[in-house]
Amino acid sequence: MRNPALEDQLLNQLYPQAELRSPDEVMKLDRMGSFFPSRLSFMRSTIRRLASEKAEVSRPLWELDDEGFGRAVYQLTFGGNIYSLVAFSTSIKPEMRTDRVIAEVWDSSFVLFDGIPSKQDIDRLEANVPRQEAGRFLSSELVLSRANKSVRLFEQVVNSLARGVQPDIHIIVATGYLMRTTAVYGNGKFGIADRAKIEGRPGLSGPFQAEMLTVWLIRNFTHDLVEHVARCKAPGIAVPLDDRLKRHLGIGNSTGLGMAPFLVNHPVLLNNWMMVRETALARTLKLDALLPETIARYEHLACRVGAHLEQWIVPDIRQSGRIAILRNEWKILTGDIGSQLMLSHPLERLYERAKACSFEAQELIVSFLLEPQSGLVDGLADCMSSEVEPRLDPSMSIGLMMEKIVENYQWALDVDLSDPASHKQFWYVSQEKLEPRLGDRFEDEGAELELPHDIAARVKALVSDLKREDPHSLTAGFVMLNPHHRYIVRRVQTTALFPYAEIRDNLVGGNCLPIDMLRCKLSFFGASRFDPKSDRWTRITLYQGAPLAGDLVDSDYDADDWWMPVVELL
Repeated sequence: MRNPALEDQLLNQLYPQAELRSPDEVMKLDRMGSFFPSRLSFMRSTIRRLASEKAEVSRPLWELDDEGFGRAVYQLTFGGNIYSLVAFSTSIKPEMRTDRVIAEVWDSSFVLFDGIPSKQDIDRLEANVPRQEAGRFLSSELVLSRANKSVRLFEQVVNSLARGVQPDIHIIVATGYLMRTTAVYGNGKFGIADRAKIEGRPGLSGPFQAEMLTVWLIRNFTHDLVEHVARCKAPGIAVPLDDRLKRHLGIGNSTGLGMAPFLVNHPVLLNNWMMVRETALARTLKLDALLPETIARYEHLACRVGAHLEQWIVPDIRQSGRIAILRNEWKILTGDIGSQLMLSHPLERLYERAKACSFEAQELIVSFLLEPQSGLVDGLADCMSSEVEPRLDPSMSIGLMMEKIVENYQWALDVDLSDPASHKQFWYVSQEKLEPRLGDRFEDEGAELELPHDIAARVKALVSDLKREDPHSLTAGFVMLNPHHRYIVRRVQTTALFPYAEIRDNLVGGNCLPIDMLRCKLSFFGASRFDPKSDRWTRITLYQGAPLAGDLVDSDYDADDWWMPVVELL
């Protein structure tokens, strides 16, 4: 029989750790909206696994015309299974190119196919994948995606290569990608395979691993595509794109409100992501000394981060101001990093110093501390998925539930619902695109279709009714008589078991910024160069600096050293 207390004791002896940060501190939107990617991010996990297997990528099909339109297939074996990216490149009118989810045509569309597609499969996919939502799919399709070119950069790179020269590094840095995806769908969307089909497979069992694999393969396609068009434009003159520039060209992505409610709808998964991150931090803070080579590694990374911040330029005034502050804070925090790290408990000291800085600096320090600590951190990535579904416990007493509310929901009880601003917004699902949207309760119609994201109001209403109940009575009877409270009762009971499951902010308040939820989730994906276009959508870069397919089989190449990438400006 398992003894959880003994297991925890033994684990703490093996991996001593400091006290975890309180959910009241971590689970606030302004802090969550300052997260950075780390070695725990899903893209990093994907690349580590690919590199450990020395996965080889082949291109068995390349049927593109001189302008780059047609179809292609990429294949690799991963975790003992064969997967194929089937890509379709099409010609569209410039005025039809948009990143909005309501678009109906895209420059390219993709599917991650389970196995090796036959010609009949490819023909079937060619008739459906470019249509995306309007297409018809089978369980052999694991992930569906589409992307648009960054037209100016794509053409500039083509023209440079066609002249036999490399493109200007400055334009590469300014954009960072040749294409940007507008959606990457998995888990049964539009009839593709449910996650249950792959969740036990090596390499794809973690969160979003199939999606991350798809995006990395799409990146390979964009590099091949730009070289192909250049060769066709100037046969015998065109040159390949330099690998150094290829690595810096990731995949762009435009992400909006549709992604934000995920963190609300998957509380146990959110808890596990946060718990792993906080546990990794707690382990590093407990280190009492560092080896000289580890100190040298931190010094190198501190310089790289500083250079990355200098190359992180966005037009958004709010984020641009935050970056400017962060650059100065980083210089102060790491100016004497070598001498700091020779002291006792050096990482804890550095973290404590960061507490006087902005949330951006504090959370960047968290990712920075984790980066050289693969032995303490990487194994935790296997704990980021979840098979637990929130369930109502009918045997819990009313008194105990009240205790849990006071313990975990004081933030909700403190919300002043008499202030109209506390419930100014409401979340709903667009009938046209079946995507989450945010409305103004006092100006927009549809509040009666509101999603249950008004957590604070629901908790306060629950408490009001619970106060009239016998504290010794059970939840079962209360819910039978008050079925409208079932959702929030289940949520309260869930967060009692999973402390990082709840965003501790009013998600329908007038000052709620969905961009903070987006950045939090995207940081776990591994996204960088956050480029907000409003408080409701952002552009990001995926796999910037990541290894190329050939790097995975190069024993001299470190495929896990691409956090906060920079490229030298010659």
